[in-house]
Amino acid sequence: MVFGRKDQSGSASEVSRGSTSSSEFNSLPEAAEQRILRLKSQESQGAYTSDLSVDEHILVTQMGFDPVGYVMGTSIYHVGIQVASWNNSRELNVLSQAMYNARELAIERMRAEADALGADGVIGVHLGINMYAWGQDVLEFVAQGTAVKGRDNSIPYRLENGKPFTSDLSGQQFYTLLRGGHFPVELVMGTCVYHVAHQGAFQAMKQSLFNQEIQIFTEAVYTARELAMARMQAEADSVSAHSIVGVRAVVSNHVWGEHATEFLAIGTAVRKLGDSVPELSMTLTLPLDDN
Repeated sequence: MVFGRKDQSGSASEVSRGSTSSSEFNSLPEAAEQRILRLKSQESQGAYTSDLSVDEHILVTQMGFDPVGYVMGTSIYHVGIQVASWNNSRELNVLSQAMYNARELAIERMRAEADALGADGVIGVHLGINMYAWGQDVLEFVAQGTAVKGRDNSIPYRLENGKPFTSDLSGQQFYTLLRGGHFPVELVMGTCVYHVAHQGAFQAMKQSLFNQEIQIFTEAVYTARELAMARMQAEADSVSAHSIVGVRAVVSNHVWGEHATEFLAIGTAVRKLGDSVPELSMTLTLPLDDN
């Protein structure tokens, strides 16, 4: 049984982020470069774009950060093929690596736009996948968010490698995180494309008569989720994070059919700003509507 897209094959002995060539991150598409130049010219006039809500904007600026522009990265990716036996549950490594590479390209291009604007990081990052009628053999991976810059130049907001930090936390969550003595480091993720074995006709018919657990499906889903979570944890460890917040587990079938499923674990790796825990002030809020 063949999964993935035609006209491309490959193998991946290890599924990991960072396998994409660095040269692919060093240059932005011409249209993106022109947009960055336009944003820079608007910055000098005090105008910028942002996908932050009014509440988010106020809270972010209260914490000493100014939005400098709406940034995005995209990658239209052709996924290879991989053959799997219909009656065996296993990871489809080629597809897992493809999903890593495509998202990494989109995230790093978004980060490159933020870097070009002089931002210290990107908050409110959204990752999406689009399919188009004119490109049925490909998927578009999009990363977008709001680039922000800290006002205190004496504080190293950026990563140790000099790149802007990334986070999928909202403006309110970013505010609360900083008030609690933590700071976002990196948007981390783990993915696993897993083939869940088909049952034999006799076994499927037998199980249809009773209420019972389908063990082969349970074990496959457990294994795939565990692989995705472990890879996300490994990414957080690689940037010396203390914890991961806002973790989400997303299950998608995409274009591979009902028995090949992607398990994606994603969250924001954070670090402590110090040993002391600041006291948070409490505010009483009384709703005035009937709800």
